[in-house]
Amino acid sequence: MSHRRPQIDDDSLLAPRAMHGWKRRVATALIGLLCAYLALAYLLLPLYWSSFARRHPGLINLPNVTHTKNGLAGDPLNVGLVGSEEQVLRGMRAAGWYPADPITLRSSVRIVADTLERRPYVAAPVSSLYLWGRIQDLAFEQPIGHDPSKRHHVRFWRSSRTDAEGQPLWVGAATLDTRVGLSHETEQITHHIGPDVDAERDKILAELKGAGWLETAEWIDNFHARHTGNNGGGDPYTTDGRLGMGWLKGSETGVSSK
Repeated sequence: MSHRRPQIDDDSLLAPRAMHGWKRRVATALIGLLCAYLALAYLLLPLYWSSFARRHPGLINLPNVTHTKNGLAGDPLNVGLVGSEEQVLRGMRAAGWYPADPITLRSSVRIVADTLERRPYVAAPVSSLYLWGRIQDLAFEQPIGHDPSKRHHVRFWRSSRTDAEGQPLWVGAATLDTRVGLSHETEQITHHIGPDVDAERDKILAELKGAGWLETAEWIDNFHARHTGNNGGGDPYTTDGRLGMGWLKGSETGVSSK
């Protein structure tokens, strides 16, 4: 009696091997993703935020753009000062900047009249922008000639976090007003800004240094991931992405000058 060997289907042998290989690849990919997550969450991000905390705790989770009352993106943040409110006020005044008047009926009428008559208004009010859900704490400006529609100006917001010396961060949005016109977004009357916001940032730090009020300065690279944008009035701007940080005279710097 002859015995026939059973026929073996080659595909039946390959299928379990293929399934085993697929499971191994999936397991390897999952392990890789887990390792990447652990490295990001427990190593890279803590190092990233600790570098900000060493500069100033107010930089942690700091937004990089302001907003209008309607929620539109406003002017970009580009400068920060560390010091007390008195230091900011005295330093900016020494550097040739005037505190802006609050927006009232009287100041609003005056800025319209002075713009039409080409009369200087060195403390003209600035419109409100929002950061951390509130309008600016301080605002300063420098007039250009006798036309209130053209001016350098900056808004500052005080951070709730302070450094080891109890000094807050005043983060600001510095821009150049070039003319009065209608907003490209809302059709409301507004100042239009120039595109080079970096020049305004650099101007403030340079003038504080020239006035003897800047202890040290540092540049925070990649504060802005995007180097172009539009503010709430629809005006385009460009930036190198850096935030200029200045420690005012009398404040604890904790960093070396760059």
